[in-house]
Amino acid sequence: MSDDAAGEQRIRSSFAKQGHMTALAATIGPISRGSVEIALRPSAATSQQHGFVHGGIVSAIADTAAGYAALSVMPPGTGVLTVEFKINFVAPATGDRIIARGRVVKAGRTLVLTQTDVFAETAGKEKLIALLTGTMMVVLDREGVSD
Repeated sequence: MSDDAAGEQRIRSSFAKQGHMTALAATIGPISRGSVEIALRPSAATSQQHGFVHGGIVSAIADTAAGYAALSVMPPGTGVLTVEFKINFVAPATGDRIIARGRVVKAGRTLVLTQTDVFAETAGKEKLIALLTGTMMVVLDREGVSD
């Protein structure tokens, strides 16, 4: 198995163990080195009082996409944990799907700077709804650990 295929398998296996993502019915999409996509379909369980997907839910999938993007550039036997993130909401989270695309901006030995763009997809058209910047900490001897 190639390193890319092994890395993708490691991320998909780790994602499958996340109870929070399962509870949200979030799915993991394309994975490549330095990039991961997480999506969910809005439901009553993910909405807030105005019918939009709750900001905490948007933050959760954005942080998860950032964490797995960081993990995708780490060698086997390492994991990542979120140190901090900041999220800006620029439009209500409403549509057919909410898609978080996390990517690595800069990977260091102990910290990985990430960014996630979050889109609301309606009838195949995407609209930017949030932007997350995050810092992930490399954790040794913790295979598959990610937020």
